[in-house]
Amino acid sequence: MTAFRLEPWDDRAPELQRRANTPQMQEFLAGVEPDEALVSRHRRILDGIKRGTTEMFLIVIDDAGPVGSIGYWQKQWRGETVYELGWKVLPEFQGRGLAGRALTRTLAHAAGQDRIRWGHAFPRADNVASNSLCRQAGFELLGEVDFEFPKGNPLRCNDWRHDLSAIRGRAGDQGRPNDRS
Repeated sequence: MTAFRLEPWDDRAPELQRRANTPQMQEFLAGVEPDEALVSRHRRILDGIKRGTTEMFLIVIDDAGPVGSIGYWQKQWRGETVYELGWKVLPEFQGRGLAGRALTRTLAHAAGQDRIRWGHAFPRADNVASNSLCRQAGFELLGEVDFEFPKGNPLRCNDWRHDLSAIRGRAGDQGRPNDRS
């Protein structure tokens, strides 16, 4: 099991996004994006962090630096404010349990905010790895939905929901985002 830590989103993030902007990594999204889209997303994330509506972390391994990212942001979904969660781990670091452990820690962090009850993830319906990760992390599958990512790119996704209030009492047991594990 690879040791890692979660660090706040910072100026290293655009380079990570560029490294992840490959056909393999973008297979279940909109495909490879122009650099302007990556720069724009980075700005939106920083703005969301400033407003307190977004939490994004870099998944960092000491000898490799950032190897992925994970976070959550407020979203209006079916008449209520929820957190949407998203993650990525570079291919050469997949299969080490990083995404699952980072997701557990991030769910605990979101629950610890004590503001929003539901966390949702929307992996494409045929993304076996991300759907399996949701199942393993204790999300409830609500069914398939039409989704857009990025805006204007329709996707058929699974709507996975996690009750953050169920883990609020245990949030301290999961560690802070930057703890090593």
